[in-house]
Amino acid sequence: MATVSDTRTAAPAPGTGSPAQDAAERTLRHTKVRAAMADEGLDALLAYGPGWRRENVRYFTDTRVAGSSSLVLFPAAGAVSAFTTRRADLPELARGGWVDEALELDVWDPAPLVERLHGLAPKRVGVAHLELLPTVLADALHTALPGAELVSATGLMDGVRLVKSDWELARMRRSAAVCAAGWEAFVDVLEPGLPEYRIVAEVEARIKLLGAEDNFMLIASGGDEVRGMTAPTPRVLAAGDMVRTELTPQMDGYWLQICRSAVVGEPSDGQRASFDLFNEAVEAGMAAVRPGVTAHDVAKAQNDVFRARGYGEYCTSQYTRVRGHGHGLHLDETPIIEGNETVLPQNAVFIIHPNTYTPLAGYHVLGDPVRVTQDGCEVLIPTERRLFHSDKGTKGAAA
Repeated sequence: MATVSDTRTAAPAPGTGSPAQDAAERTLRHTKVRAAMADEGLDALLAYGPGWRRENVRYFTDTRVAGSSSLVLFPAAGAVSAFTTRRADLPELARGGWVDEALELDVWDPAPLVERLHGLAPKRVGVAHLELLPTVLADALHTALPGAELVSATGLMDGVRLVKSDWELARMRRSAAVCAAGWEAFVDVLEPGLPEYRIVAEVEARIKLLGAEDNFMLIASGGDEVRGMTAPTPRVLAAGDMVRTELTPQMDGYWLQICRSAVVGEPSDGQRASFDLFNEAVEAGMAAVRPGVTAHDVAKAQNDVFRARGYGEYCTSQYTRVRGHGHGLHLDETPIIEGNETVLPQNAVFIIHPNTYTPLAGYHVLGDPVRVTQDGCEVLIPTERRLFHSDKGTKGAAA
């Protein structure tokens, strides 16, 4: 059963709860990570964050670091240390109180990190994003711990972050409110003669005023020739164009996405038929959600709608990538694809979006983020799912 959360009353604001609530959240995270480490036989965990994948570092620090590389050393017991290549990150890391110490990291000579690893003398160390670790840091770890086993802990941290706490959900609801406001800005500005980049600029202005830290946004405009989305281009809108977007703001570290398509002027029969098909697929995906189902189950429910209507070939990798994906401290977490057997527990958050090309109207974009509830899912964004259209600058369009 899908319910809709009314995020219109969840005004975006900096920060979260009281210091006591933040401390309770930190304790909860430490408990979850240490339980997972015990299951894997890890004495210590290193969360590595390159510039484009800092989600695990933020999970431990609740701080927006900007260094080209950052690390958190999290032992099975004892003090938690954060490292960053950017000296300006250090005061914020220390002020937040989420770690016991904040130290500058020199990837060519990581002496403070090596010193603390020596003191721990671990036998088995997990490294989240080991796959992205620079060779110079990997060599330093092997030199510092010649007798220790280094293993990937990327999957471990993905699993830890999968279930969202009430503290996290409060932040994600603020992201949901900003998503809705961003889409309103998107629709408000549509008119013939407007370049794509102006649409994105208007959205960015609106959501940044509401406190968004960042925004990942794709867009595409045109007719049934459109096969996907890209960054905004100088292409100018024309009457009859469908304009598609994935709009993904980040608030307080947490990303959330809305997927919608709108028409400049009156929608065609093909565009209306396309919306009906995609909306049915979204609803089928939502109907499949409950604790214990897999990502495969949700993807298959969506794809089966296309197959039943004779559009099954457009569910393949030739035309589409995923049918949705997880949300949290990273914008594109565990993918929702057929064959992915990741179990979706209660309070997992992900978007259901069967975005793909069909001959009806070209590439179509539609989807909402949901939270897995005890008996179904909660839709986190109140924005209505319909084929939006703008009459601005067009003649004969319906109101």
